[in-house]
Amino acid sequence: MSPLEKINAQRLPFAELLGIAYVSADPDQVVAKMTVHDDLCTLGGVAHGGAIMALADTVGAAATIVNLPEGARTTTIESKTNFVRAAPGGTTVTATASTIHRGRRTQIWSTRVEDEGGRLVAVVTQTQMVL
Repeated sequence: MSPLEKINAQRLPFAELLGIAYVSADPDQVVAKMTVHDDLCTLGGVAHGGAIMALADTVGAAATIVNLPEGARTTTIESKTNFVRAAPGGTTVTATASTIHRGRRTQIWSTRVEDEGGRLVAVVTQTQMVL
Protein backbone atom coordinates (compact mmCIF):
# COMPACT_ATOMS: atom_id res chain seq x y z
CA MET A 1 0.00 0.00 0.00
CA SER A 2 1.42 3.41 -0.97
CA PRO A 3 1.69 6.19 1.64
CA LEU A 4 -1.19 8.07 -0.02
CA GLU A 5 -3.34 4.94 0.03
CA LYS A 6 -2.45 4.38 3.70
CA ILE A 7 -3.64 7.89 4.62
CA ASN A 8 -6.81 7.65 2.57
CA ALA A 9 -7.64 4.22 4.03
CA GLN A 10 -7.98 5.75 7.51
CA ARG A 11 -11.20 7.74 7.69
CA LEU A 12 -10.71 10.95 9.70
CA PRO A 13 -14.20 12.43 10.26
CA PHE A 14 -12.93 15.90 11.22
CA ALA A 15 -10.72 16.07 8.11
CA GLU A 16 -13.75 15.12 6.03
CA LEU A 17 -15.80 17.84 7.73
CA LEU A 18 -13.14 20.41 6.80
CA GLY A 19 -12.98 19.08 3.24
CA ILE A 20 -9.30 18.14 3.39
CA ALA A 21 -8.13 16.20 0.33
CA TYR A 22 -4.70 14.58 0.22
CA VAL A 23 -2.72 15.27 -2.95
CA SER A 24 0.50 13.34 -2.38
CA ALA A 25 2.36 11.49 0.32
CA ASP A 26 5.75 9.92 0.92
CA PRO A 27 7.76 9.33 4.12
CA ASP A 28 9.29 12.84 3.98
CA GLN A 29 6.33 14.94 2.88
CA VAL A 30 2.52 14.99 2.76
CA VAL A 31 0.52 17.53 0.73
CA ALA A 32 -3.20 18.27 1.10
CA LYS A 33 -5.67 20.94 -0.03
CA MET A 34 -8.66 22.55 1.61
CA THR A 35 -11.16 25.00 0.15
CA VAL A 36 -11.97 27.85 2.52
CA HIS A 37 -15.75 27.50 2.60
CA ASP A 38 -17.87 30.22 4.19
CA ASP A 39 -18.49 28.08 7.28
CA LEU A 40 -14.71 28.04 7.93
CA CYS A 41 -14.48 31.85 7.89
CA THR A 42 -14.55 34.65 10.42
CA LEU A 43 -16.99 37.53 10.11
CA GLY A 44 -14.46 39.23 7.83
CA GLY A 45 -14.78 36.51 5.20
CA VAL A 46 -11.33 35.01 5.70
CA ALA A 47 -10.29 31.58 6.98
CA HIS A 48 -10.56 31.25 10.74
CA GLY A 49 -7.16 30.63 12.31
CA GLY A 50 -8.49 27.47 13.90
CA ALA A 51 -9.39 26.06 10.49
CA ILE A 52 -5.85 26.75 9.23
CA MET A 53 -4.37 25.19 12.37
CA ALA A 54 -6.67 22.15 12.06
CA LEU A 55 -5.59 21.66 8.44
CA ALA A 56 -1.92 21.79 9.38
CA ASP A 57 -2.40 19.50 12.40
CA THR A 58 -4.25 16.97 10.27
CA VAL A 59 -1.57 16.96 7.56
CA GLY A 60 1.25 16.66 10.13
CA ALA A 61 -0.56 13.76 11.79
CA ALA A 62 -1.07 12.10 8.40
CA ALA A 63 2.66 12.46 7.72
CA THR A 64 3.34 10.71 11.02
CA ILE A 65 0.88 7.93 10.13
CA VAL A 66 2.85 7.28 6.94
CA ASN A 67 5.91 6.61 9.12
CA LEU A 68 4.36 4.61 11.97
CA PRO A 69 5.30 1.02 12.65
CA GLU A 70 2.48 -1.50 12.22
CA GLY A 71 -0.11 -1.20 14.99
CA ALA A 72 1.15 2.13 16.37
CA ARG A 73 -0.94 5.30 16.65
CA THR A 74 -0.14 8.98 17.09
CA THR A 75 -1.34 12.09 18.87
CA THR A 76 -0.25 15.72 18.72
CA ILE A 77 1.59 16.80 21.89
CA GLU A 78 2.70 20.30 20.80
CA SER A 79 1.85 22.73 18.04
CA LYS A 80 2.92 26.28 17.25
CA THR A 81 1.47 28.45 14.49
CA ASN A 82 2.74 31.64 12.89
CA PHE A 83 0.11 33.39 10.75
CA VAL A 84 1.47 35.45 7.86
CA ARG A 85 -1.55 36.44 5.73
CA ALA A 86 -5.26 35.82 5.49
CA ALA A 87 -6.83 33.26 3.16
CA PRO A 88 -10.09 34.67 1.75
CA GLY A 89 -13.24 32.60 1.65
CA GLY A 90 -13.65 30.68 -1.59
CA THR A 91 -9.92 30.11 -2.10
CA THR A 92 -8.10 26.82 -1.81
CA VAL A 93 -5.10 26.52 0.49
CA THR A 94 -2.37 23.91 0.23
CA ALA A 95 -0.65 22.43 3.28
CA THR A 96 2.74 20.76 2.88
CA ALA A 97 4.12 18.88 5.89
CA SER A 98 7.85 18.20 5.77
CA THR A 99 9.86 16.17 8.24
CA ILE A 100 12.12 17.77 10.80
CA HIS A 101 12.64 14.69 13.02
CA ARG A 102 11.43 11.09 12.88
CA GLY A 103 12.29 9.26 16.07
CA ARG A 104 10.93 6.13 17.71
CA ARG A 105 8.84 8.07 20.24
CA THR A 106 8.27 11.44 18.61
CA GLN A 107 8.13 12.99 15.18
CA ILE A 108 8.37 16.70 14.39
CA TRP A 109 6.81 18.21 11.26
CA SER A 110 6.85 21.68 9.73
CA THR A 111 3.76 22.49 7.70
CA ARG A 112 3.58 25.41 5.26
CA VAL A 113 0.09 26.57 4.36
CA GLU A 114 -0.01 28.57 1.12
CA ASP A 115 -2.75 30.30 -0.86
CA GLU A 116 -3.52 29.68 -4.53
CA GLY A 117 -0.76 32.09 -5.56
CA GLY A 118 1.85 30.20 -3.52
CA ARG A 119 1.97 32.96 -0.89
CA LEU A 120 2.59 31.87 2.68
CA VAL A 121 -0.51 31.91 4.90
CA ALA A 122 0.94 30.14 7.96
CA VAL A 123 3.77 27.97 9.21
CA VAL A 124 3.01 25.31 11.81
CA THR A 125 5.55 23.24 13.72
CA GLN A 126 4.13 20.26 15.59
CA THR A 127 5.36 17.35 17.60
CA GLN A 128 3.59 14.02 17.31
CA MET A 129 3.93 11.31 19.95
CA VAL A 130 4.13 7.73 18.72
CA LEU A 131 1.83 5.55 20.83
